[in-house]
Amino acid sequence: MFKSKDAASTETAKKTKSTDQGSLMMALLPSVILYVAAIVLIALTRDDATGTIPYWETFVPVVAFISLLSGFGQAYVRDQSYLFYTLKQVLHWGIVIGLLWLLHTHGVRAALDDQKYLLVLLYLLGLATLLAGLHMDWKFVFFGAFLAFCTYIIAAPENVAILAPIGETFGIANAQDKPMAMMIGTAVAAFLASTLVLIGMRGAILSKRVSEARA
Repeated sequence: MFKSKDAASTETAKKTKSTDQGSLMMALLPSVILYVAAIVLIALTRDDATGTIPYWETFVPVVAFISLLSGFGQAYVRDQSYLFYTLKQVLHWGIVIGLLWLLHTHGVRAALDDQKYLLVLLYLLGLATLLAGLHMDWKFVFFGAFLAFCTYIIAAPENVAILAPIGETFGIANAQDKPMAMMIGTAVAAFLASTLVLIGMRGAILSKRVSEARA
């Protein structure tokens, strides 16, 4: 029997939702990996900053790879060529990784002590992630802001003073004495915000695919 146009559209929408969108948990997995890894690295950095430098350097291409994979949906919604999107991501993160390479090969790394180099590395990663979020994948805006905030906190002991007014705003007593807990709380808030963006993006993708199926 022939199906009506509305019935066909409804069936198409269901198939699109079930097969193309995938599970929300799988879509959230890259973000979970990023935030958990960042929290673990930050905790290790507070105990042994020098020893974590190789781990942070390894984390940079991991962030770049996840950033590349997670932004295709937004490129689709924007009607942006996947090739153009991929080239933008490769150029963006290629510049970041290239800059780190230049720091090592042109004597800048040797001129900096481990603490200063680590701060340069973390601020660079935070800024690069923030810019990637603004231009290619909004979810990374929150992760970049989270990294920059945590870097400021661990940069110097006196910087924890910024946690006091934040704690007062949210009713957290002696927040400045709980920097790790506050950074974990910030990670949770950033993750929830990026999850809302992801859900909105999945809805936009589904809506666009249904519209294309009806056309």
